[in-house]
Amino acid sequence: MSNDEVYASGLLNRALDPATQPPEVRAFMRAEIELLNDLVRDGMSVLDVGCGTGRHLALLREKVRIGVGVDYEHHYVVQARRRSGSGRLHFVTADATRLPTRSRFDIATCMTNTWGTMSDKKAVLDEMRRCAPAAGTRLVSVFADRSVAARREWYRRFEHLVVEETAEWLMTEGGLRSEHFTEARLRSLVGECTIRPVAGIGYAAVF
Repeated sequence: MSNDEVYASGLLNRALDPATQPPEVRAFMRAEIELLNDLVRDGMSVLDVGCGTGRHLALLREKVRIGVGVDYEHHYVVQARRRSGSGRLHFVTADATRLPTRSRFDIATCMTNTWGTMSDKKAVLDEMRRCAPAAGTRLVSVFADRSVAARREWYRRFEHLVVEETAEWLMTEGGLRSEHFTEARLRSLVGECTIRPVAGIGYAAVF
């Protein structure tokens, strides 16, 4: 199975169930929210690439002027729309390498190692740069190589036992391929950026 097929099977909802998350993973997700709250100011426009069920934009609902979430899995986009109701949040089913907007945003994000599951990482970064053209307005959060033990346990809890591990990724028996990064590798892929550690098991790159 491809990552697209794995996510279409409903993996995200199981992964976001707090009961499946080891403490390290919960801490990482809390730290991501703090990062977003620091980065996003009142009245900004925000693009969330790989938005899943829209949880990050939902938390920013009262701050943003407009929020647009994009995900290739339509089932998650439907959930995001139900969660957001009407108003300033909008969710679209689309390919992250060809974002269906000509608008310019104050902030573009790709959170919770979503970028680490994407095959054409450069194209996604290029689209984020196009949509949020100012330097320092794009954020990706990823898992560090130190996350492996916590992720093995997390994946086990939602029934995706790891069957292969390399220096750059984990593969589960269910077909999930999730990458992790050293700071040097992340910088080599993103280019000029500011990197900060997140909860001991991840990195945030602002570029």
